[in-house]
Amino acid sequence: MTGLSLGLDLGTSGIRSAVLDADGALLSTARAAYPANSSSRIDAEDWWRGARTCLEVQIAALAEMGIAPSEIRRIGVDGTSGSMVLTDAALAPVSQGLLYNSAGFEAAAQQIAAVAPDPHITRGANSALARALALRAEERDGRARHLLHQADFVAAKLMGQGGYSDHNNALKTGFDPDLGAWPDWLCNLFDGGAILPEALSAGAPAAPVSPDIARSLGLSPETMVHMGTTDSIAAFLASAPLEIGAAVTSLGTTLAVKMLSERRIDAPEIGLYSHRLGAGWLVGGASNSGGGVLRQFFSQAEIEALSAQIDPTVETDLDYYPLPKPGERFPINDPAFPPRLAPRPHNDADFLHGLFDGIARIEARCYDEIGSRGAPPVAALYTAGGGAKNTTWTAIRTRILQMPIKTADHTEACVGTARLIAAYAEREHR
Repeated sequence: MTGLSLGLDLGTSGIRSAVLDADGALLSTARAAYPANSSSRIDAEDWWRGARTCLEVQIAALAEMGIAPSEIRRIGVDGTSGSMVLTDAALAPVSQGLLYNSAGFEAAAQQIAAVAPDPHITRGANSALARALALRAEERDGRARHLLHQADFVAAKLMGQGGYSDHNNALKTGFDPDLGAWPDWLCNLFDGGAILPEALSAGAPAAPVSPDIARSLGLSPETMVHMGTTDSIAAFLASAPLEIGAAVTSLGTTLAVKMLSERRIDAPEIGLYSHRLGAGWLVGGASNSGGGVLRQFFSQAEIEALSAQIDPTVETDLDYYPLPKPGERFPINDPAFPPRLAPRPHNDADFLHGLFDGIARIEARCYDEIGSRGAPPVAALYTAGGGAKNTTWTAIRTRILQMPIKTADHTEACVGTARLIAAYAEREHR
C-alpha cells in the first residue's frame, strides 16, 4: 500500500481528521467546529461546511510538514449513527438534517410496527428508520432522490454523487447485513426503495473525489473516497486491533462496550446488537451508566482527590446500580429502570467507591451477557474515554472483571476511520 490515509470524524461536538502514513503511523490531526446550531434539526450543509473547513486545516498542516495533498490516496468519513438528510439528485438538501438524538416519531413507529419483525432494531419512535420515514413524510414536492446518513452526505459531497452508504451506518435504518440488502418490507415503506443508498462494506472504495474537489483542495483526481462507519465503531478501531476477541470499554458520559466476535449476536431485548466489520462482527451495546453519574455528585477535582483515598483492592458492601435518571439501555433494556444509589455513606470517598464498584459490575455484566450468547473469551480489553485515566477506577475494574485492562494509545474516531480504509486498501493491494 502507498500514500496517505485520511479519516474524517463528524462527531457530536465538532469535526476531527487524522492522517496516517503508509505504515499506519499517525502523521497529523486537525479540528474544526460546526456552524453554531442548537436544534436537533439543522441545515445539513453545515455538516459539509464544517468538514470542508477541517480538510482545509488538515491540508495546511500537512503543507507545513512538507507534504503535498496529492499524497493523500484515500479519504473515509465516519458520523453519528442515525443522523440523516434527504437530498435531490444534485445533493442539495430537500429536508433539514435530522440528528441521531431526535425522537418522538410515533406515526412512523406505527408504520414500522405493522411490517417489521419483532423484535427488531428499527422499532420504536426513536429509531433511525422512524426518523427516515418522518423526513420522507415531510418532503412534499417529490425532489428527494437520496436518503443519506451524515457520513454518507459528506462522502457524497466529496465524490460529487450520492447513493452510497456503509453496512454500519445503514444497520439501524434497517439494512440486513446477512442478506447484504435492504429487506423487502422496508423497501415497500419507501415506494420500492429507490431513495435508499447502496450499502457497501465499511471501508470499501466507492468513487474518486470529484474533479472540482480535487482542484480546490489540491488532491489527486485519483484520490479514492471510501465508505466509512459510525463514530462509535471508528473509536473502537482507533483503540484496539481488528482481531477476534479484542474488546473496548469506553468510559465517557456513558458506558459503552464492544467486542469483535466470529459470529453475529443480536439480543435487542437487552439492547445488544452486532455490526459487520471485516471478517467478523462487532458486538456491543451502551449503558446509561458512566461518568455522567459521577459528575452529578462530584467535580473532576473532587473525583481525583477522593480516588486517592480509596483502596481499590477492597469491595464495598454498597449494592448500587448508578444511573443519572430512570432508564437503561444495556445490559438491561428498560426505559423505566430505576437508579439504585442508596444508602449514601457519610464519607464521600466511600460513596465514590460504591459508584465505581457499581459501574464496574455493570461493565462485567455486559461482557457476561455477550459471552453467554456465544462470543469468544475476551482476548484483550482496552479502555478509552475520560474514565480510563483514573487509575483507582481501573484497578477496581481489573478486580471485578478479573482481567487485565490496557489503556488505548489512540481513541479518536478519525484515527479509527483512517485505519479502517487503510486496512481495506491493504487487503485489496494483496
